[in-house]
Amino acid sequence: MIPLELSRPVQVDRLGHEERSYDIEATTDECAALARRYDILAVARLSARVRLRRLPGGKLFRLSGRFSADVSQSCVVTLAPVPAHLEEEFILIYTMDRPEEGDEVIIDLDAEDPPEVIENGAIDIGEAVAEHLALALDPFPRVDGAVFHYDEAPPIEETPKVNPFATLASLKKK
Repeated sequence: MIPLELSRPVQVDRLGHEERSYDIEATTDECAALARRYDILAVARLSARVRLRRLPGGKLFRLSGRFSADVSQSCVVTLAPVPAHLEEEFILIYTMDRPEEGDEVIIDLDAEDPPEVIENGAIDIGEAVAEHLALALDPFPRVDGAVFHYDEAPPIEETPKVNPFATLASLKKK
């Protein structure tokens, strides 16, 4: 198993019904590892505050958080660095219940995401922050004023379409 760059596991059996808050501050090494993971120039800073609580019934957990990050990506046009400040909020629901093998999975793009399954009795709150950082990255970063110039393709010369029946008719005349 590949170690996660920002792993902060919280054992769910130690959680009561009171909400707990956690502050996460990525180290320099963790920021560098995240930059490599997401193939960006740099993660200069990443911090988050997350809250975790057990929901009534005891089998569901709600993780809500807000992160702030300073990143640098390559411009898709010039490859120049594009610095960005990101701030996002997120909410995830986790469940203790594993789906039965062979259960039919129905994907509804308009419905809420299904709960994440808790692995090894822990919720990795750091990995949740790292995943939401990835979602917040600009997929096509550009420096101001960068425009992609391209040479217009030469016009395509159209070859006249040959009518196969006309070809057969010309053979008959011979």
